[in-house]
Amino acid sequence: MKTPRLIVAFGFALVLNLCAIPALLAEVALPRGVVAGPSIEGISEYRLPNGLRVLLFPDASKPTVTVNLVYGVGSVHENYGQTGMAHLLEHLLFKGTPTHADISGEMKKRGIDFNATTSMDRTNYFSSFPANAQTLDWVLALEADRMINSNIAKRDLDSEMTVVRNELEAGENNPGGVLLQRIRSTAFLWHNYGHSTIGARSDVEGVPIEQLQGFYRTWYQPDNATLILAGRLDPATVLARVNAHFGKIRKPARELPQFHTVEPAQDGPREVDVRRSGDVRFIAAVYHVPAAGHPDSAALSVLGNVLGYSPGGRLHKALVQTHLAAGTGAGSEALRDPGLFSVLAVVPKDGDAGKAEGILLEQAEALSRQPITAQEVDEAKQRINNAYELYFTDVNAVGMGLSEFLAAGDWRLLFITRDAIEKVSADDVNRVAATYLKSSNRTLGRFIPTDPPDRVAIAQRPAVASLVEGYTGREAVAAGEQFDPTPQNLEARTQRFTLGSGLRVALLPKKTRGGTVMVSANFRFGDVATLTGREDAAGLAGAMLMRGSQSLTREQIDQRFEALKTEADIDGNLQGASISLLSRSGTLAEALALAADVLRHPAFPETEFEQLRLQALTGMEASRKEPGSVAGQALAEHFDPWPVGHPLHIESLDDAIAGVRALKRSDLVAFHRDFYGTAEGEIAVVGDFDPVAVKQQLQQLFAEWQSPHPYQPIATQYVDVAAAHEQLRTPDKPNAVLLARSNLSLRVTDPDYPALLIANRIFGGGALKSRLGDRIRQKDGLSYGVASSVRADDSREGTDDNGSFNVQAIAAPENMAKVEAAIREELARFIRDGISEEELRDAVAGTLTEREQNRAEDGSVAGMLADQAYYGRTMQFTADLDAKYAGLTREQVNAAIRKHLRADTLSVYLAGDFKP
Repeated sequence: MKTPRLIVAFGFALVLNLCAIPALLAEVALPRGVVAGPSIEGISEYRLPNGLRVLLFPDASKPTVTVNLVYGVGSVHENYGQTGMAHLLEHLLFKGTPTHADISGEMKKRGIDFNATTSMDRTNYFSSFPANAQTLDWVLALEADRMINSNIAKRDLDSEMTVVRNELEAGENNPGGVLLQRIRSTAFLWHNYGHSTIGARSDVEGVPIEQLQGFYRTWYQPDNATLILAGRLDPATVLARVNAHFGKIRKPARELPQFHTVEPAQDGPREVDVRRSGDVRFIAAVYHVPAAGHPDSAALSVLGNVLGYSPGGRLHKALVQTHLAAGTGAGSEALRDPGLFSVLAVVPKDGDAGKAEGILLEQAEALSRQPITAQEVDEAKQRINNAYELYFTDVNAVGMGLSEFLAAGDWRLLFITRDAIEKVSADDVNRVAATYLKSSNRTLGRFIPTDPPDRVAIAQRPAVASLVEGYTGREAVAAGEQFDPTPQNLEARTQRFTLGSGLRVALLPKKTRGGTVMVSANFRFGDVATLTGREDAAGLAGAMLMRGSQSLTREQIDQRFEALKTEADIDGNLQGASISLLSRSGTLAEALALAADVLRHPAFPETEFEQLRLQALTGMEASRKEPGSVAGQALAEHFDPWPVGHPLHIESLDDAIAGVRALKRSDLVAFHRDFYGTAEGEIAVVGDFDPVAVKQQLQQLFAEWQSPHPYQPIATQYVDVAAAHEQLRTPDKPNAVLLARSNLSLRVTDPDYPALLIANRIFGGGALKSRLGDRIRQKDGLSYGVASSVRADDSREGTDDNGSFNVQAIAAPENMAKVEAAIREELARFIRDGISEEELRDAVAGTLTEREQNRAEDGSVAGMLADQAYYGRTMQFTADLDAKYAGLTREQVNAAIRKHLRADTLSVYLAGDFKP
């Protein structure tokens, strides 16, 4: 069986120009239920009630008949693990039916020339023979029979496997074919046009017979087939015989699977090299182009002829006549979905492949310097017209060629294409060349003869059952104690004390699985006056801490923590430094000592500083076009209450970049010297440790290191900010971002705080289940992610109240207006109608469950204890908050909603690829 592969034509193959045939078929008496369709230039269409399409192309002068049955199924319709199935099935349809046991033998006995081919979009079975009524009737009976009654038996699959495998191996011998297959799989990331029709060897060899049978039953049906008959035939007689054989096949009840994959636009040049044994080099470049029938298809066909024709084409003149290549070719695919335009050069093994490649690409991609001329277009169109006219003199060839136009969508595309080519101008050709033949749309491939080829064969693993049989494993990790993390139990176990003048410590010793220990430490320093002008140095100084100490390099610090089985993070910011450790009971002391040394004695290596600054600047520059960053920057600037020069002032991106660019290593050294200290702050340790030893070590490591500038928190207050709306363009970003905010006067200690958190959980606390999630994701289907949040302020004095209500969403730019409208509608409805009892019950239950789960995680508990140490609280605060959640009423939540939320104060910032 023949299996077409991607072949770049030397010139333009099968783009034909048909001369008009004025004579139409005479009126044909139709069998009952058969419906006549269009009739064009001697070809007439009919439909059987079961969906079978019939095309008749009679020619009394031709003493032969061609029967071509085309099925709308090819390699593009295969699923994962099933590549090659359409072609394999083509082979099995010659293995017989219950009534036609020896199809090939019967055809040979009757002198029928027959075969079949599989391509990406279709499979066809054809036969040609001297005009004979009995032979034609036998062929029609055969095709109707094997359409639905083929054996598709396991024994036939087994016997044919060697044949198909050999066909696959024969293709592997062809350097050009192998290269073009690799190029195709590189050019197409998602569409099945990237798969070879012959399939992957493992898929072909491993396909279950049941899958082949299911594939056959789905696709081999009359409503997915077109029967073409051409040559010396009487239409009325033939239609009657077709109806007699095929008409009794029922129209299937199943719906054909629909395929909707669209290959995304290529976003840059791709390359693939193939190194195998061979004596010739191939260089090929392909470019994505539209499907058959697109207005540009005709001009691309002409362009392929101008470039690829031999001996007058541009590639031949530039490469063959100059002896750089032995042959060249170019052509454009005409497929159902967007395909490829290809240019190809065959270079002798000892030829200058690099120079040939450069000229090949220049000829394709630099036509603006030497545009295609009107004379070249006229000559190409004449060649194509001549091919059409010659092609149409052979009705049997037309009967075969119609397979490709059927696969592309409709047989009438044959005529549509011919007519469109006649109208192509030089301007059209140059326009499509400039549009599609560009490096960003190119996949380049090279076949490089290599003897012997260097391949890495990946061995199959042994059977897993044999690996696990008898395995006993190691000693089980020591389990921790059973501990119920209620607020009361946590508080009872916690030891709280102060070291020195201001280092507040909370220790919670307990047996843990694997002897793990969590350390969460925050150290505080500085005030508004002393920090002004030092913001940039503060950020990078903190990020540099683990990049080298006075005794260890960055790599050595990492290696040392790994040896201590400790995950460590040591960082710093504007008003503090932090240590976070997940260690083990046996290595905790050494890990704490190492962390303290890293924090106290950083080296700020110059090379690491330059790396960090480059990374920071690169990230900041990259954020210029990221919708989330752009919207976030604009929103932050809009809500910024601080004057220029204040440490908390939101700088523009340009100012921030300039600040980082101006930093020197000495600025970081000075910031550490002027501010860092550990005498004030909070340390929480949770897990398997000796509290007496840890207390002594914390005193030794941290309690006495005083900051030159003591900590004074920067007060933050609620500011009423007018609502704003801004849409910001970020070109070539298909995902837009919405950020919305309104300020609230809200403290963690306010009576309304628990009610407002529950309200937010109901409104936008989850993209899958919330008011916003139900509307925007689940119902409207506009966004993958939409959520809201409430932020409350907190301070030791209980005076800071800079809270906010926030909403964020992502969506396609064209849908963002709908998303914003839905958010505003839902917020207005939420404020107006409030929540239901069921929503309250579910939200409270979910919140309490999550809080309980957090207390079961040592890391969360350590953070909680450190936070309580800073604010002067205990676990009683946590227990009281749980009780407030549990006691909430619907009236309390609705009252909090109406008190704090207002739709008219919401500022909305949008960023995405919004078209101007």
